Amino acid sequence: MAKFKIEFINKKAKEEFKSLDGSSKILVEKAFRKLEYRADEIGKVLGNTSYANLSGCKEVKLKRIGLRMIFRIIGEQVQVVQIISINKRDDEKVFRIASQRINK
Repeated sequence: MAKFKIEFINKKAKEEFKSLDGSSKILVEKAFRKLEYRADEIGKVLGNTSYANLSGCKEVKLKRIGLRMIFRIIGEQVQVVQIISINKRDDEKVFRIASQRINK
């Protein structure tokens, strides 16, 4: 049984996922499955970035497809992995988007 439930922070984050091409989507879904069981163990812990404070968030790099995924774990009893942004690894775009979504 999974330890974590995966959800998206908002509709735009879900649309980012849906807009991925087929092979990228498969690899991101594989990352989701890992997060369901080990979100507390995997990913790089984030702090302050040049865009905003992303403390409490983590980053997973999907180097093969050039994507980063920003997520955070929320909740006490039922822990949820909240997907904040999935985007290209260039120009820190993923961090900018994640910052905007968290600070709304």
